Amino acid sequence: MTTFEIAKKYVELCKANQHQTIWQTLFSPNVVSIEAIAMPGFPIEAKGLNAIAEKSKAWTDNHEIHSASVDGPWPNGNRFVVRFSYDVTNKPSGRRIKMDEVGLFTVENDKITREEFFYSMEG
Repeated sequence: MTTFEIAKKYVELCKANQHQTIWQTLFSPNVVSIEAIAMPGFPIEAKGLNAIAEKSKAWTDNHEIHSASVDGPWPNGNRFVVRFSYDVTNKPSGRRIKMDEVGLFTVENDKITREEFFYSMEG
């Protein structure tokens, strides 16, 4: 698959809330995920599918999602970006947050090998 085909499939599966399928079909087993800030109990950098799944589960367990959307993809060579928008309440603090996030994804050998997230939050 081309980077654009992988990117389109990624967005399609995100919109269908099929994250397990994304990880199983589009990600390299050795994928690296980089967050803008460390989440409690998790480092900024996660390596491998299990670490990404754990990080994702912790995030969803700690947030009530009021709305979520994904836009894109926008490809460039072997990379693409996707924009995510969230309206969530952090369960431990009770704080409602509007969050815009951009994910930069790198594709090598027909698999996503790296994801990097950039975001800001408003309370």
